[in-house]
Amino acid sequence: MTSSTSPFMEMIRGEVRLRGYSLRTEKSYLFWIKKFILFHKKRHPSEMGAQEVKQFLTWLAVSRNVAVNTQKVALNAVVFLYHKILKQELGDLGFTLATKQRHLPSVLTPLEVALILQNLHHRDRLIIELLYASGLRITEALRLRIQDIDFHNYSICVRDAKGNKDRQTLLSESVVPQLKIEIANAVNLQKGDNKLGIGPSLPHQLGVKFPNAYKSPAWMFIFPSAGFSSHPLTGIHCRHHLHDSVIRKSLKKAVALAGIDQKRVSCHTFRHSFATHLLQAGCDIRNLQELLGHNDVKTTQIYTHVIGKHFINIRSPADTLKI
Repeated sequence: MTSSTSPFMEMIRGEVRLRGYSLRTEKSYLFWIKKFILFHKKRHPSEMGAQEVKQFLTWLAVSRNVAVNTQKVALNAVVFLYHKILKQELGDLGFTLATKQRHLPSVLTPLEVALILQNLHHRDRLIIELLYASGLRITEALRLRIQDIDFHNYSICVRDAKGNKDRQTLLSESVVPQLKIEIANAVNLQKGDNKLGIGPSLPHQLGVKFPNAYKSPAWMFIFPSAGFSSHPLTGIHCRHHLHDSVIRKSLKKAVALAGIDQKRVSCHTFRHSFATHLLQAGCDIRNLQELLGHNDVKTTQIYTHVIGKHFINIRSPADTLKI
């Protein structure tokens, strides 16, 4: 029952897909539901209820000391299992999630961004530039298709982002020349793939509804993977987008070469830097919220703390000392 190929787990997988959840959510839910079952010695969930769910969540919080966001994902997975699959209400679990600590994000200065970019080249540099220039997450940048770029209006359409939402963000003029080169390379690669009857991986039912969609440049990934793989949903042989580990390794080397060792720098640091630098330049926080795709403006407001805007017109008492 606990195997990912068991009828029970496959039934859950089918229910998740039926509701249009992302592949990441699917994998996450299956992982935590399996963990829940194993924690209770492989008892079937239908034989358990709120008490067992609370025990599992408490174990994660106390024994495993997982982060609050991890607790939330595990809770969502188990609640999905009981409410959507087993049609069983859990009621009040009497469980309080750990309080999320507020950590200010690490932000680079414009000079530090430039130093890192100088140690990156061609495709890898362009991808990191897009994170900083457009406020993209690394997965959003790698999943960009040719149709998502609007050179006329200098905008990027980010599709199926976090929360399964689409949004529009900025396209910097500075990245356009290299972006056009990468698009031309991707189209040439697609033409070669098409001769083999292969194309980019497509959203689940699109390839069924439009059998020749894999030949359209619009659907080609701008940053394709080096090899072929099987589509996780259809099993069709296709070319997926570049894996994020490739860029993370390249970035790690560039940061070391730039001599930046006082800050923790990841791909997401460039999204944080995008937001912080826009606020410093006078961007309205509501506009920034839209560009970042945040549901709640409170999430965006964290960047006001990074630049100290919440201390406007407040001076340190030390500034008034006459020494």
